Amino acid sequence: MLLELIDINRLPIFLLVFVRLLSFFLVVPLFSYRTIPLPFRIGFSFFLALILFQTIDSTLFVLDHTYIFLIVKEALVGLLVGLLAFIIVSAIQVAGGFVDFQMGFAIANVVDPQTGAQSPLTGQYFYMIALLFLLAVDGHHLIIDGIFTSYQFISIDAFIPFEDGSITEFIIQSFNYMFIIAFQMAIPIVGTLFLVDIALGIIARTVPQLNVFVVGLPLKILVSFVAILIFLSLYITAIENLFGTMFRAMRGLLQIFGGA
Repeated sequence: MLLELIDINRLPIFLLVFVRLLSFFLVVPLFSYRTIPLPFRIGFSFFLALILFQTIDSTLFVLDHTYIFLIVKEALVGLLVGLLAFIIVSAIQVAGGFVDFQMGFAIANVVDPQTGAQSPLTGQYFYMIALLFLLAVDGHHLIIDGIFTSYQFISIDAFIPFEDGSITEFIIQSFNYMFIIAFQMAIPIVGTLFLVDIALGIIARTVPQLNVFVVGLPLKILVSFVAILIFLSLYITAIENLFGTMFRAMRGLLQIFGGA
């Protein structure tokens, strides 16, 4: 049955499609987490490649000595697009790190079961909300659709234009924008805790008998929890804008790959 779906003469083209999809799902958020087994990702990429392979016009494809470079190109396309999405989503963790530093939780990191790396407590809380929001709005379908539409921008027989340096500049700009988003997400709570620090400093000068170091830490934790509760709706909007930025950045990078 499988041999009927894949013509043996078109097998090199199927391999190119499979390499792009597999490299993409190895690094893109949600699909690249450790809780999703590697055999599942390989099989998922294989069957998606089997579907996508039937829609690609390969009449002009010529198998020659550049085939190995096409395989490397397909791997780079999948890795770069998925890595760009991962970098932008990491703004949530960076914002949580800013908040934890002001709360006094910077030393109390936890191990993220998704990535296996240490993560700030508040960042992990925001990250779980973001993943649930992504699944609730069918964002995982948009991620799959994004790699499907990548063939509209860069075909399997085209190469990436690295000469003008636009790809590097675009990734650096996206990396800078990730920190801007993280600062925008963290500034309400960080600003609130900054005002608490000012109030504690005034109290320490006016009432020297009061030990602000004993009172300050639980007070800042209480204020930060109240601020998170108040600004939670704002974070949902920020997460929505974050994923919108991620999809636009993925599309912009694919347009640069295609020379647009």
